Amino acid sequence: MPLDAKLINSDVPHSARIWNYWLGGKDCYEIDRLVGDQIVGANPQILDIARAQRAFLVRTVEHLVREVGIRQFLDVGTGLPTADNTHEVAQRIAPETRIVYVDNDPVVLAHAEALLTSSPEGVTAYIDADIRDPEGILRTAAETLDFTRPIALVLLGITAHIVDDQAYDIVGRLVEGLPSGSHVVLCDDTEVLDPEGMRTMIEQWNEAGDNPRVNRSPEQLARFFEGLELVDPGVVSVSRWRPGPAGTEGPEVDDFGGVARKP
Repeated sequence: MPLDAKLINSDVPHSARIWNYWLGGKDCYEIDRLVGDQIVGANPQILDIARAQRAFLVRTVEHLVREVGIRQFLDVGTGLPTADNTHEVAQRIAPETRIVYVDNDPVVLAHAEALLTSSPEGVTAYIDADIRDPEGILRTAAETLDFTRPIALVLLGITAHIVDDQAYDIVGRLVEGLPSGSHVVLCDDTEVLDPEGMRTMIEQWNEAGDNPRVNRSPEQLARFFEGLELVDPGVVSVSRWRPGPAGTEGPEVDDFGGVARKP
């Protein structure tokens, strides 16, 4: 899909580009590096959060594909492609897996081609849509995914961009559209371990960019899973969700999440 270069403003920081920078990616501008470094200076934990959240994605996708048998994913707010994207992790285990990515950032749109690389047996598609239009997302995703079979809805770091309680209604409408046996993977930032640092991060982020965020408590994040069956160990720091062998899980971070099944 061609993209009008005027849609990308290299003078305004973008959350997707900053996150990509923290993960070691190159798809960012000087303004993104400046703001990213400023946030890291005030809250070095954010680098651990970025890495822990990516590792959480890998572990949850592996669990759902290998242990649950999920073969369809709807990844909303995917951000810029980096190592171990959802389709790469899933299709390494089950090449026939189908994945639909959703984002509304023009910078991410510019890199959609990279996301659209699928195994020959599977399918990878991309939707230009806003999470605030859940019905539109579900309608378009149905062109690729079979809504009579379980789907994994992935929401990593995206609900924080809906700064009021509308977030619960929006996620609820997405979940309502999924068939029984589907799963939800969700995580976002908290203020449990370093309240001052995490609040400073939010203030700097919101002052510098045009896509505000909010931190939520673990209890507030747990509300997103109401009516669903939480998978053990529940809502925890993402580095503590079924970590690898002892000593490999990384530090506990101010990003909590979990996985739940729709009955």
